[in-house]
Amino acid sequence: MTHDSARIQGAAARPTGETKDRKRRGRVSGRVRALLAGGLVLGVGATVTLAAWNDSEFATATFQAGTFNLQGSTDGTAFSDHASGPGAPLGFSVNASALSPGDVVYAPYAVRLGANTTSPATVTVTAPSTSGTVSGLSYSLIQPGAFGCNATTTGTVLVPAATPVGSVPGTVTFELAPGTPTTSSGAAVNLCFVVTAGAGLTQSQSGSATWQLQAASH
Repeated sequence: MTHDSARIQGAAARPTGETKDRKRRGRVSGRVRALLAGGLVLGVGATVTLAAWNDSEFATATFQAGTFNLQGSTDGTAFSDHASGPGAPLGFSVNASALSPGDVVYAPYAVRLGANTTSPATVTVTAPSTSGTVSGLSYSLIQPGAFGCNATTTGTVLVPAATPVGSVPGTVTFELAPGTPTTSSGAAVNLCFVVTAGAGLTQSQSGSATWQLQAASH
């Protein structure tokens, strides 16, 4: 082998500048990939180790039904329950069992909400249920400011005069309020029933009428 051949082979054996650049770029690229991979791993690790703060708030409510009680009185003082017919007997000012044409009889009544009632009420006066013969009888219903019922009684007219016993003209209502505090009874609403015997009253006829005062809370 000549010196020229040795130089050629030596030159071939030594890496050129281009080869060195490729190797250097390869090593740098590998380190970049390693760093990127490491960065991804760190990113995943950071996501896993993040903690979320949690807290809760609770609210509790207790539900209990209120109470409701309607009471009536024939004297404006002693109130009691009359939850079903025939109800409290009305005390008419004259003997309603011996009527003659033209007679007018009066009977006071009062209603209120009893103690511990928690809601106000709307009271509806329903058409009276009747038995026997009540033809020739008419009535009116007045709401006076004070307890009592006679020929001079005035107030809010709930049922107009000359209404046949056994009927109600339309819807007749009034309001009741509970006591303040509710452990006491509410204020009473006074009523005045006025019954008139007409010309068509028949001798010896007999009948009865029962008015229902139906209260609904609201």
